[in-house]
Amino acid sequence: MELLKPILIADDMHAVLMNGLQDAHISFDYRPDISVDELKEVIPEYEMLIVRSKIRVDRDLIDRASSLKCIARAGAGMDNIDEAYAKSRGIVCLNAPEGNRDAVGEHALGMLLNLTRNIGRSYKEVQEGKWLREENRGEELTELTVGIIGFGNTGQSFAQKISGFGCQVLYFDKFIPSVPTHFARPALLEEVYDQADVLSFHIPLDESNKGLINRDLIETVTRPFYLLNLSRGGIMNTKDILWGLENGKIKGAGLDVLENETLVHWTEDEKRMFDSLVKTNRVVVTPHIGGWTRASYRKISEVLLNKIMSMLA
Repeated sequence: MELLKPILIADDMHAVLMNGLQDAHISFDYRPDISVDELKEVIPEYEMLIVRSKIRVDRDLIDRASSLKCIARAGAGMDNIDEAYAKSRGIVCLNAPEGNRDAVGEHALGMLLNLTRNIGRSYKEVQEGKWLREENRGEELTELTVGIIGFGNTGQSFAQKISGFGCQVLYFDKFIPSVPTHFARPALLEEVYDQADVLSFHIPLDESNKGLINRDLIETVTRPFYLLNLSRGGIMNTKDILWGLENGKIKGAGLDVLENETLVHWTEDEKRMFDSLVKTNRVVVTPHIGGWTRASYRKISEVLLNKIMSMLA
């Protein structure tokens, strides 16, 4: 692919991306503060658009992009891009899930340790002047079976890290039936649900899996289990997770994502539901920072730069 017009970088990026493009003598405009309205006006002037999360690349924007040949996202998920429509218009779509896979794998492991050893809860109790040892007796990961749903970059990273604790790791991925690895073994979805003490979800959000983590799934899992979601909030039904916690089906939940992550726009029902989650003392919530490290910020741009250079070559 040859670019006759410059690249537009429409969000904050690590300098390694711009430095690499500059070294390769590729023209670009770095406009991290550009508004959506401004973007709509200037997009016909560019053949490649690079975004992170703040810009939604929908049909309207794509239709205005008369010269666009490539959309590149500095990140893993592509749910802020109408990828199917872009591809139907002959536009190449790139992302960089390799860049933050280690960060997500580490965060999942940290959340699980927090839940199984009651780290956050017992620390809060000590702050309140309580020294409760027996009430905080934990579980060892070596005794647990971990089921991973989705075995792409982050699922494999978590499997590699968690396997170091000596636990059995199973995975199911409808797109990747089998991956050569000694960290985990493939299993049917029914087998994962039957054997898992931990369920960790590492899947993209699409129409087929909205609300996947619901009461039906929770009731299908044979054993009481720990739930981890480090993918997208849209794959879960928070009300059903609360039901699972209250009924003992879910022993604890580590959520790096929420159904609605714009807290200032929460409805009264959403506020009450979140308060109920927190009051269980068996939930750890973080603000979508699983893949958000200083290293991943750099590595995502490095991965994306390499993919862009390969495509242009």
